[in-house]
Amino acid sequence: MTQRRPYRPTRRALFAVGGGALLARPALAQTGAWPNRTVRVIAPFVPGGSADTLGRLVAQELTTTLGQSFVVENRAGAGGVVGSQQVARAAPDGYTFVISGIASHVVAPVVNPNAGFDPLRDFTHVAFLGGPPTILVVGAQLPVHNLAEFIALVRAGRPMSYGSPGAGTHGHLFGVAFARASGLPLEHVPYRGAGGAVADLIAGNLPAASITLASSLAGIRAGQLRALAVTTPRRTAVVPDVPTFAEQGFPDLVGITWFGLSGPAGLPEPIVTTLNREVVRIMAGPRMRERLAADSFESGDYSAPAFTRFVESEIARWAPVARAAGLSAE
Repeated sequence: MTQRRPYRPTRRALFAVGGGALLARPALAQTGAWPNRTVRVIAPFVPGGSADTLGRLVAQELTTTLGQSFVVENRAGAGGVVGSQQVARAAPDGYTFVISGIASHVVAPVVNPNAGFDPLRDFTHVAFLGGPPTILVVGAQLPVHNLAEFIALVRAGRPMSYGSPGAGTHGHLFGVAFARASGLPLEHVPYRGAGGAVADLIAGNLPAASITLASSLAGIRAGQLRALAVTTPRRTAVVPDVPTFAEQGFPDLVGITWFGLSGPAGLPEPIVTTLNREVVRIMAGPRMRERLAADSFESGDYSAPAFTRFVESEIARWAPVARAAGLSAE
């Protein structure tokens, strides 16, 4: 794997399909080793969100690949803390996992010092799944067509607020990071999900929003929203005319709202190796490639140790931003 900055996941896994995947599956299912019963995958957020949707897609494929049921259970609460606690306290036998992510394993431990788990010490981070990039969009009524005009408008004295899917979400953190990097006095308006922000943008009740590309794509294509910058390392084929933050003078504003598959600390190495290999293969498969492309997801082919290093780097990167945003209870 090409060496990259840890928060810039490669798209290589989306295009490299393992030719031996089908041949390997019967052997995995017939070994009599792990798994030999149902595997629980906890989605620590409400049904229908990105963690839930992605978890169910992967669980369905793992069920076929490994010959045992992988069942997703929603355990929402406290920004992902409730479900993550359950997995952190589970036996490390390979039958309980969590869809980990930036909200539950980076922000939540900062916001809630009583979370009851350490995101590195108490988990085995098995496989990187991916997620959608964040995009800065404005309503069509706002008289700006690019990021430079947006910055100039705010610096000229126009009060500016931006919506996000909620306090502590990736959209919120990127908004804070952009405000700090640009020196703009931006006011955050948290919503309960991106849908409300998009509706207010279209209605002219909100000037800007920092949300996922997937949640804003329909509005962009309909001409109701205007995209100013995206957090991918290079322009994405989904919206090729939208420049990245990096190419507009903000090289550190690169990243995605990522998700992964993690288990309790101390998972046996053979289970970690097998599950990582199968998840990488699944994420590279044609059905998953098509599904991810439809939602403008980025993915990657991290090994388990590389994914662990990625989580560590995300904690180092975003915990100070969360504290700067006033999210920390410390």
